[in-house]
Formats: sequence, C-alpha cells, structure tokens
Amino acid sequence: MSDNLKDILANLNKDIEQDKLLDYLNKKLPAAEAHEVEKQMADDAFMNDAVEGLEKFKDKKDVLLLVQQLNEDLKKQTQKKKLKKEKRKLKEQPWLYFTIILILLLAIIGYVIIKKYLTTV
Repeated sequence: MSDNLKDILANLNKDIEQDKLLDYLNKKLPAAEAHEVEKQMADDAFMNDAVEGLEKFKDKKDVLLLVQQLNEDLKKQTQKKKLKKEKRKLKEQPWLYFTIILILLLAIIGYVIIKKYLTTV
C-alpha cells in the first residue's frame, strides 16, 4: 500500500496495525483476524466511522487520491503555522545585545560614580 495511505491512517487506533486495517479494507484478512478487527471497531466509534467511510469508496484509486490531497493540505497548514511561529520569534540582533550591555555598563558606572561622590561629600 501507499505510504500516504499509511500516514493518514496512522492515528486511527494504536491497537490495530495499519497493514492489518488496510488488508481488512481490501478483504484480504482471514476470517478470524477480520472478526478481531471488527470487534475492535465496535469498541471505538471513531475508527468504526472512518472504516465505514473508507469502505464506501468503490475505486481504491479514489482513496489514494483523497489521502494524497489530505496529506498535502495538512502539510500546507502545518507549514503555515511554522512560518507564523518563526515570524514571532525574537531574531538574533547583535546590535540589540550590544545596546543592552552598554546601557547596563553605563548604569553601573553611574552608580559607582554617584556612590563615590556621596561618600566624599
């Protein structure tokens, strides 16, 4: 099966292996294993709905195209979020660090001079 199909099905259920689920959809599982998958589907409503939706596709190529489209959309959305986070980060600015250090040094020197002046007077 396509890796893209495995990507989108990866988070359905951690108890069922992806290959087993895909074999179930293609009706390639032995009866005992198919019954086990159906039992696990009965326990998980989300997985049951997902499998029922995937079974409605008549042509498996449609499933592959849909999965590819979903994966591309997910990658675009996550890329947009990453770009927004990068824009919000404080970028390396050496002049900013230099200015902060200079202000701190001037403040310390000013404090020392004022302290000496007050002790001499």
